[in-house]
Amino acid sequence: MTRARAVALAMLLAGSPLAAQMPPGMAELRAEQAKMPAPDAVVRYGTDDLRSGEIRLPKGKGRFPVAMLIHGGCWSQEYDTVKGMTPLPEALRQRGFALWNVEYRRLGNPGGGWPGTFQDIAAAMDYLPTLAKTYPLDLKRLTIVGHSAGAHLAAWAGSRTKLPAPWTAPKGIRPVSVVVIDGPTTLAPFVGADAEVCGKPVIVPLMGGAPAEKPAEYRIASPADHLPLGERQVIVLGSLTPYIKPYVAAARAAGDRVNALEPAGANHFDIITPSTPNGKAVADFVAAKALAK
Repeated sequence: MTRARAVALAMLLAGSPLAAQMPPGMAELRAEQAKMPAPDAVVRYGTDDLRSGEIRLPKGKGRFPVAMLIHGGCWSQEYDTVKGMTPLPEALRQRGFALWNVEYRRLGNPGGGWPGTFQDIAAAMDYLPTLAKTYPLDLKRLTIVGHSAGAHLAAWAGSRTKLPAPWTAPKGIRPVSVVVIDGPTTLAPFVGADAEVCGKPVIVPLMGGAPAEKPAEYRIASPADHLPLGERQVIVLGSLTPYIKPYVAAARAAGDRVNALEPAGANHFDIITPSTPNGKAVADFVAAKALAK
């Protein structure tokens, strides 16, 4: 593996406690996380706190456009939590969005991995009509936003209209866009590299086997295999730009509407830190493009 690839994948696997040094931009992100106000509510969409989400509402009466946020962290419980995405949701709240910032089971949690991780993302998405009975949410203006490994899960959530039962989203729950922030849209290419940068294998444990052993599962789990998604795709490129650009081209070639932003000198973490110039640019970009006609 080249050093550039190792660095990029290390950033994808976001915040590993095994890393010898904190990746660029993470210290600023952690400092901003510590300043975030408490959410308006924390609501379970499942049976325990691992299947819950933070509600953040903008000022006013609504109904508000909705952004469902999915954090990253190597698809593993020890690397990050729902708090990792707090600064970006707060920035989007200030731009008029209601936020559903979700936690979910990951490797290391009972039931995490395939299929539990994916079941949780689907369940969090499908819980939105229940939330809309209590909170002023406009589900016709829904976007799903993910960063790093969460970007993969956000794109996967957007691909559910292309998937067979039991993965298909219920009628009436369809995002108008998905926001992929510096994360992958497929899994098999990272098998092998993940162990080198994360200190342990991640993808094969996540999926319960290697791609050759679980081809159907890997296909279901890879939104890149289901283009066109049929929703606007808003894509932010940072440290993983070489891995994301082919997907941008493929999504456009398949007929999806794609808006892409590549901030100058961006790293994997400043783009979700709204107090930085790149983070502010990303928050503005997402707010402007996620619901664009």
